[in-house]
Amino acid sequence: MIAFAVPIAGPVRLQVLDVGGRVVATLVENPRDAGWHEVVWDGRSEDGRSMPSGVYLARLEAGGQVAHGRMTLLR
Repeated sequence: MIAFAVPIAGPVRLQVLDVGGRVVATLVENPRDAGWHEVVWDGRSEDGRSMPSGVYLARLEAGGQVAHGRMTLLR
C-alpha cells in the first residue's frame, strides 16, 4: 500500500522505479482531488512480471512538485 497526499486537485503520476531509475510500473496517471489517497502495488511490473525482492522507489508528481520515497518488496 502506498499512501500519498495531493496538495491541489489536478494531474497526478505515481510510478514505481527500480534502484537504477527505470520505471517498473505506473500506478496512477490521471487527475485526483486534493487530499489523501492510497494505491496498492502488487509487486508486478507493467507487463505483469513478478518483481524480485529488493528496494524500489516511489516517484510522485502532483501539484507541480515531485516527491520520492523508498520501499522494500519482500517475497
